[in-house]
Parts: sequence; structure tokens; C-alpha cells
Amino acid sequence: MADSVELRAGERTVRLSHPDKVYFPARGFTKLDLARYYLAVGDGITRALRDRPTTLQRFPDGVDGESFFQKRAPKNLPSWIDTARISFPSGRHADEICPAETAAVLWAANLGCLTFHPWPVRRERPDHPDELRIDLDPQPGTDFADARAAAGELRELLEELGLRGWPKTSGGRGLHVYVPIEPLWTFVDVRRAAIAIGRELERRAPDRITIAWWKEERGARIFVDYNQMARDRTIAAAYSVRPTPHATVSAPLRWEELADAEPADFDLATMPERYAREGDVHAGMDDAPGRLETVLELAERHRRDHGQEDMPYPPDHPKMRGEPKRVQPSRARSSD
Repeated sequence: MADSVELRAGERTVRLSHPDKVYFPARGFTKLDLARYYLAVGDGITRALRDRPTTLQRFPDGVDGESFFQKRAPKNLPSWIDTARISFPSGRHADEICPAETAAVLWAANLGCLTFHPWPVRRERPDHPDELRIDLDPQPGTDFADARAAAGELRELLEELGLRGWPKTSGGRGLHVYVPIEPLWTFVDVRRAAIAIGRELERRAPDRITIAWWKEERGARIFVDYNQMARDRTIAAAYSVRPTPHATVSAPLRWEELADAEPADFDLATMPERYAREGDVHAGMDDAPGRLETVLELAERHRRDHGQEDMPYPPDHPKMRGEPKRVQPSRARSSD
């Protein structure tokens, strides 16, 4: 077993320690396999991460070992990897890494980082998202086919609102749709836009889609997780390997591919071949960012015509102005 190997990425050489360590026992994939995967999709993963504060989801002993999220940049960070100062909801601050080249991705992979979780902001404007991220989360009794149908509804709605969505698998059972936007609005505004989109989807397909925050109210529907746009909430980047037994990845898709796609189609072994054949199918995502005026007008109509105000934030988030009580509906009824 080799103690280390060196991998070339662009103009840099990255040392990989313990390359033969098995990270995915069910498939036999090693740390070196992980690093070679990220080399194969280097331009794609770098495009998804470039200049974004990024949380590292680390599995130093592989998917069957302990894991943790690293938000603050490691002390041994090379001088050539940039960082960005970000603010948490608590008011605390941290410097997170901002990968700008494939070598930075390999450096993180050497730490056991399987999955990269970038913020929806760039380092120069850390308080103004440039991506509206829609997370379509299948609830018990639903599956990927239901998420696929919900994504079709979402695509139509976005087009009506003058926006373009870019779909990708989550690497699990769900789908993510990213909407590039001008970085002109705060996290509160963009989260409000996500709520408006979720409410409109629920109005159009109430039997199949829900925006209900409390699980007891969701039923067998696709949940539009609007709180993914709350500050300090992140989603696995495109091309990120997920901590699943079979090393699935979050795969960018064209809309026309979605009908036949299955999450298991895209993993550490199959994605490099697809990438070599198709390239980065989301390469043009940032070319024409949209604006949120029409979505925020929709949110205002929901408030004015239906009395629909804000919705609960995540439990670890400070109480926000205008937010309803964070009380489970069944508990609220029992206390009346």
C-alpha cells in the first residue's frame, strides 16, 4: 500500500495520502478513485464552486466511518486557496474556503471531503445570493418519479415568471433546480421568492406538491424545501459525490434528459464517461442571470389576497421578524 501519490491538476501538484484507503466498501472505491473522479470532472465541479464559500462534508475513514461538516477553513490551508468571510444567523463569522481550481478540490478530497456544499453567493457579495435553489424533496410514499413530475411543473412556472431553471439530481431521491439570479436581493428576499414559488406549485398541484414545513402536514407529496434559501443552508454541489453505499453523485441534467434519468445512473464510476462525452451540461448557467421582481410580486399577491405571510425558519435559526410561531400544528391544537 502506497503511503502517498502525487496528482497533477493544472499548474499544481497535490499530494494524496493513503490513496488505497477504501472509502466505499460496497463498491471497493478508494480515496484515489475519489480523487481521480474529481480530476475527471474538474472543470465542472470547479464551475459549480468557483468563488463560493464552501462547507466541506468530510469522511476521513470513508462512508462507514464518522463524518462532520467543516465550515471554517482548516488552519493548514494552502496560501493559494482563497477564503471568504461569511456571517452566520447567530451573528458569528467564519472564513470558508472558496475553491477556484481543480487542485483545491483535490486538496479537500485528501482531507476526506466527499461532498462540497457551496453557499448560493460569491465571495465578493456574501450577503446577496446569485442562485435561487429549489429543493424538491420526496416524502414517504413518493419517489423520484414524483419529484420528476414536480420538476416539470416547476419548469413551466419558472418560464411564466421569466426565469430559467437548471435541474440536477441530488444524488439521493430528490431533485434540485437552480435559478441563476442577479445578486441584488438579500437572503430574506430570495427565501421569500422560494416560498412564493412553492406556494404556487402547491396551489396548482395540491395532491402532489406541498410547502408545509411540518412533516405531519406533508403527506405523500413532494416537499418544496424553501428553507434551503435561509442563510447558512447549503445544497450539495453539482458533481459532488454523495455519502451513499454506491457513491452516487449529484448530476447536472438537461431538461430533455430528465424523463429517463434515475439517480442510480450517475455515480463515481459512470459520471466521468458521461462528462467526457457530454461535457458540463450546465456550463452556460451563469450567462444570463434572471431577476426576482415578478416572483416577489407573486409573493405580495399571496400576502394581499390570501393572507399568506412568512413561514417558519429552521429550528437552529434565530427567530425572525414576521415569522409565525415555530409550534407543531398538533401541539398547538392540544394546547388550545
